[in-house]
Amino acid sequence: MFADPSDRVRAILDRIAPYVKNDLPEFERRLLVPGAEFRDLVPELNQLRARVKADGLWAPWLSKDLGGTGLSLFEFAHISEALGGSPLGHYAFGCQAPDVGNIELLTEHGTPEQKSRWLEPLARGEIRSTFTMTEPEMPGSNPVLLGATAVLDGDEWVLNGRKWFSTGAEGAAFAIAMMVTDPDHEKMHARASMILVPVGTPGFRLVRNISVMGDVGSDWASHGEVVYENCRVPKANLVGPRGGGFALAQERLGPGRIHHCMRWIGICERAFDLMCRHAASRQIAPFVPLATRQQVQFWIAESRAEINAARLVTLDAAARIDAVGAPAARIEISTIKFFVAGVLQRVLDRALQVHGGLGVTDDTPIAWFFRHERAARIYDGADEVHKASVARYVLAQYGVKTR
Repeated sequence: MFADPSDRVRAILDRIAPYVKNDLPEFERRLLVPGAEFRDLVPELNQLRARVKADGLWAPWLSKDLGGTGLSLFEFAHISEALGGSPLGHYAFGCQAPDVGNIELLTEHGTPEQKSRWLEPLARGEIRSTFTMTEPEMPGSNPVLLGATAVLDGDEWVLNGRKWFSTGAEGAAFAIAMMVTDPDHEKMHARASMILVPVGTPGFRLVRNISVMGDVGSDWASHGEVVYENCRVPKANLVGPRGGGFALAQERLGPGRIHHCMRWIGICERAFDLMCRHAASRQIAPFVPLATRQQVQFWIAESRAEINAARLVTLDAAARIDAVGAPAARIEISTIKFFVAGVLQRVLDRALQVHGGLGVTDDTPIAWFFRHERAARIYDGADEVHKASVARYVLAQYGVKTR
């Protein structure tokens, strides 16, 4: 079937499997301990990353020139699913957001100096980055509505504004900031630009790591609130064309949604396996396993069908992006964004319910996934926004013009 991985990808998956099954679970257990901080795991995780590099498995989505294996988006989708089964899988293999998206941006639109100073060490995993676009005062699903500004003063951009949900801002070496540079442009989609800001620049301030579902997080596993206060950077720090921020954001988010959706499917498979194992072993009466209950059987059947469907529709979108590019696949991208996020929530909820009281504890990773992945239906565009986009496209073919 078209959805099956190629022999080359199978070989990579076989080599990744021991890391996911044998090495990462111990890090997971330590991460789930109350009060645990991701930053405390970094030194040992870096040792694991060094092993990954030595095995030639580092960042398989990257081009060979940047140290990866040069997989296509469709091929990497299978890798993303395998790594998604662990909360630390993508980080361990150098495939974590937001660095993936920033690497893609700088690869396609960075200047030679930006590539030398920032892209190459980022691709090697020697530094991290963050992406600052979403603002507390503005609707995050509408990237043309921004309040943060960058004004050109001689040979410098002067940045002012507040951003939040900037993943991994703590400890990042630089940020790519989405800022309004041309507020009076007749086209709203041409008002914003992307600007590279070294984190040590005066005027760049990390206000806090936001508490999300009771977890503040640290280092890469955090979501920062950032303030730009008369923050000055060279004019040359513009990424891509002036006024091209919206187009670059969409270019960045298209492949990123494939990465996310396949990661979510990996989470689903992990939760599904835990659900089935518990249903088969949990006794509700002498010699009567929980799996004999029809409702549990329904949950298992529904989950299996939905996960399979989610995988197929996501791989189809990935193949289309590879063939015609992200802009031409925007409806497929919107479709998978809300569909797979919904499957993720339902599978996690069923797995938690089957585990009963155990499901809400941190003795399994289900509760951790449940807390951290509820946002899947919000970030990168809320479900409702993507559903409206798909419906608008479909109805236009029937002569209906929606708002």
